[in-house]
Amino acid sequence: MWSYIVRRVGLLVPTLAMVTVLVALLVRLLPGDAVEIIIGQYTPLTHGDREAVRRQLGLDKPWYEQYGEFVAGVFTGDWGTSLQSQQPIGRELARRLPVTFELGLLALIISIVVAVPVGVIAAIRQDRWLDYLMRGTAIVFIAVPAFWLGTLVVVLPNVWWGWAPPIHYESFFDDPLSNLYFVIIPATILGLGLSGSVMRLTRTQMLEVLRQDYIRTAWAKGLRERVVILRHALRNALIPVTTLIGLQVPLLVGGTVVLETIFSVPGIGSYLVTAVNSRDYPVVQAVNLVVALAVVLSNLLVDVLYAYLDPRIRYA
Repeated sequence: MWSYIVRRVGLLVPTLAMVTVLVALLVRLLPGDAVEIIIGQYTPLTHGDREAVRRQLGLDKPWYEQYGEFVAGVFTGDWGTSLQSQQPIGRELARRLPVTFELGLLALIISIVVAVPVGVIAAIRQDRWLDYLMRGTAIVFIAVPAFWLGTLVVVLPNVWWGWAPPIHYESFFDDPLSNLYFVIIPATILGLGLSGSVMRLTRTQMLEVLRQDYIRTAWAKGLRERVVILRHALRNALIPVTTLIGLQVPLLVGGTVVLETIFSVPGIGSYLVTAVNSRDYPVVQAVNLVVALAVVLSNLLVDVLYAYLDPRIRYA
C-alpha cells in the first residue's frame, strides 16, 4: 500500500506541471490587453507609459519565462504578487482557502447525508411509490442548475418578503452561528445538486448487491434487515459511489466559483473570477494550482479508501 501511495505522489509533479502550463498559456490567449484592464482602459497614458507599466509588472517577458518565475517562487514559498492589487497571493490564498474549504466540505457532507440513505431506501423499496418519489427527486436535483437556484434564493425572498441572505462573512472561530448562517444556504444548494447523481448510483449499486448469493445467505440465516443492509450490502455498494464522490471534487470547485460570486462568499472562487476578468495571470495560475492539487489528492484518497471498503483490493 505504501509503495503505491509513494508512486502516486510521484505522479503529482508531471500532472501539476501539465495543468499549470496549460493554464498559463490559455489565460494569456484571452482577448484584451492585461495592462489596459489593470490600469483602466480610459486612463490617459501614452504608449511609452503603458510599456513602462508592462516592464514594471514583468509582462514584457515571454509567457514561459513568467511561468518559470512563478514555479520557482512556489518552490520557495513565494506565490507571487497580484498584478491588480499588488498584494502577496500567498497571504490572500491563506485567507480565502478556509472559506472555500468550509463551503465545499459542508456541501459534500450534505450531499452524502442526503444521497446515500435515500438511495438505500429507494433500493430496498424498489418499484414502490417511495422509490418513484425519490428517483424523481434525484432527477430534479440533477436537472436544476445551481446558479439558477442560487439566483432565485437571492432575488425572490427579497422581492416577496423583504429578506435576503446574509452578505457579511464571519469566521467560524469568531462567530460559529453567524458563520453557519452565512454558509449553509450556498452549501445546501451545492450539496443537493451533487446528491442527485450519488443517490441514483447508490440505488443502482444496492440493487445489484442485494441480488448476490451472499446476501441471500444472510437472509436465510435469519439476520435482521438492518444488519443485512448496513453490514453486508452497503459496504460493497459504496465502492463505486466512493469513486463518484471523489470525481465530484472538480464539480465542487466549479459550483463554489458560481455560488461564491452569487452569495458574495470571500473564497478562492470569487478570487478566481476577479482575477480572470482583470487578466491577473499570477492569481489565475496560483488558484488553478491549488485546485489541481486538491483534485489529484482527492483521487488518491478515493483509491486508498477502496482497500478499506473492500479487503479483496490490494495495491502491490
